Amino acid sequence: MVDTLLGRGDAKAPALSAPGRPPLDYAGLRASVARVAAQLEALGIEPGDAVALASPNGPEALAATLGVASVCAVAPLNPGLTAAECRFLLEDLSARALLACGGASRGALEAARDLGLPVVAAGPKPSGLAKDIELELPAGQPRRPASLGRRDPSVALLLHTSGTTSRPKLVAVRREALVHSATAIARGLSLEPSDVCLNVMPLFHVHGLVGAALASLAAGASVCCTSGFDAMQFARWLDDAGPTWYTAVPSMHQAIVGRLAGRGSRRAGRRRLRFVRSCSSPLPAAVRAALSACFEVPVVNAYGMTEAAHQVSSTPLGAFPSAGRDFDPAPDLDCSVGWSSGPEVRVLGSDGTWAQPGQPGEILLRGKTVITAYERPPEANAMSFHEGWLRTGDQGTIDERGEIRLIGRLKELINTAGEKVSPYEVEDALLSHPSVAEAVCFAIPSPTRGEVVGAAVVLKPGAAADPRTLRRFLGERLAPCKLPDRVLTLAALPKGPTGKLQRIGLAARLGL
Repeated sequence: MVDTLLGRGDAKAPALSAPGRPPLDYAGLRASVARVAAQLEALGIEPGDAVALASPNGPEALAATLGVASVCAVAPLNPGLTAAECRFLLEDLSARALLACGGASRGALEAARDLGLPVVAAGPKPSGLAKDIELELPAGQPRRPASLGRRDPSVALLLHTSGTTSRPKLVAVRREALVHSATAIARGLSLEPSDVCLNVMPLFHVHGLVGAALASLAAGASVCCTSGFDAMQFARWLDDAGPTWYTAVPSMHQAIVGRLAGRGSRRAGRRRLRFVRSCSSPLPAAVRAALSACFEVPVVNAYGMTEAAHQVSSTPLGAFPSAGRDFDPAPDLDCSVGWSSGPEVRVLGSDGTWAQPGQPGEILLRGKTVITAYERPPEANAMSFHEGWLRTGDQGTIDERGEIRLIGRLKELINTAGEKVSPYEVEDALLSHPSVAEAVCFAIPSPTRGEVVGAAVVLKPGAAADPRTLRRFLGERLAPCKLPDRVLTLAALPKGPTGKLQRIGLAARLGL
């Protein structure tokens, strides 16, 4: 897998870098990956084993991920998890060892120690430069839990779903699926070796790992790995790294537009941008239009999920006007996520039969990049598959041409007195108000209507808009059943570890 993904990179071409650090070329990356693989094998790690990875975001995390994946299954951990959360994941993974890069989270190290799991230390050379990455593993055989069996040796990546409303499900992604997905993304975005991706997404999630990093490497291009999203630093990163593209979740795009709109976003290194990509949740039309106007480049809207090795579909890059003097900042804006980039996609109606073109229902998937079962818990599979198709939990439509449109997450739809309200529609309307920078819509329990609509907003600096003004604004754009009963103004919206808005259970967290 790793040889295939790194095969297009010229030996002397830059592969990985980080803000303020010289790059590591493809020859150096291949050597680093081979060194990690050889050292893991010397420690007794074999195909079918699982090695958890605890590392801050950065080029070391990506190099280590590739090194482990070339030998066995790698399970990148969220560095923000507590020891209790890490302990559950390590046990659920049947991990053989924990590979801890410099600055690894205390929670992961504490959990491994409590479980008696061998911890293999790794880190860059003292210079800390990206060009000097060297993962040094100590000699000695790690203690191996004899009772743990091995999984399919074709599995390269192990990730847990978020588990917002239930126990996290363990997704096992095969090497073939990763190569197919990364290659399809690179092809759809017309990536070339001259491209540079500014990665602000966490590398313990498929969006950053596959959508940004592996897709770039599959094209022989380079990745500038930041320490994570930081709206305050984003402009400087653009100028310093001179990327040709970046990918992020909609809430990050909202924050970027809020800081850069009207502030010379095309100056210096930012002139190299040729497109922006959005994925992981639907991109509001108002944010998409603001992004296009801010950077004067096309905005690609993609749809993905862990169970499909990331990308399911994408709007085509060529469907939008190229950047330039005659650029139209408002192309056809709707809830389209384009056409499939590989998987078969169908819509299942509420009556349990396949929907006709244009009819709404649950989106189902199958194909080379799509899992056929969750590894754990086994009882999740009965409800997660239909006639061999993966149930995504997303509601949408597919027209006669195969274009996919998303309506919302089935669990996030608000059922108010029998009327189904998509939170995305309310958020889109709120974001079209000139004073609103960010918005989230969610359900509030109601004794008479089951649920009512709630909303929270972050206002632009210096802007003013009270709840009554916002409700009056929405009343001119939405049906009465979609109007929020409560509108709150917050300093920041609650987001998950990957930057996605947290709608489920938000009313309780806000004390409503």
